[in-house]
Amino acid sequence: MATKPATSTSESKTPKVTATLKTPRTLAGNPQHANDATRRSTLSLYESALKLMQSGKYEKAHEAFTAMLESAPQDLADRIRMYISACVGQIHKGTTNFQTHEERYDYAISLLNQGNYEDAREHLQEILLQHQSADYAFYGLALLSSLTGDADGCIDHLSEAIRLNGQNRLQARLDSDFDGVAEDPRFTELLYPEV
Repeated sequence: MATKPATSTSESKTPKVTATLKTPRTLAGNPQHANDATRRSTLSLYESALKLMQSGKYEKAHEAFTAMLESAPQDLADRIRMYISACVGQIHKGTTNFQTHEERYDYAISLLNQGNYEDAREHLQEILLQHQSADYAFYGLALLSSLTGDADGCIDHLSEAIRLNGQNRLQARLDSDFDGVAEDPRFTELLYPEV
């Protein structure tokens, strides 16, 4: 009589399956680990560049995005390229040719109203480089100084604007942008010399 070979109880009749852990894949390839120091650094630069772009500083944002593109992980590189393209479009859109100093002044005041103080300052100073007796440019710089808390600069620029054109005194009396320096006695003396 034939006997069946003995099997130990530790042996299993099912084949052994070894589990392999696969890293998830995305359309951009294998994702980077969130704790990677290089990735964290790139993300920090990326966020800074986005903030520059959102504040209208397209040239600086373009430089920042371009600098990080070479070392950026693949999943960010495509977005960085998209933002670079958007920055270039805004830079070309923003370049304007001013026919007169007054047009440049109007543009500078619009920048000032949007809170782009440094860009506004550059345009106002450009006017003064080309036309030193532009009372309206001094007036614009006085407004800028008032809005940025520079009382001394405000008084200096407004004094020059009034010296060049007395109508600026009347305008300044009605301008609420000078509220920041309204309590300064020098401002009162400048606007109301007859008192």
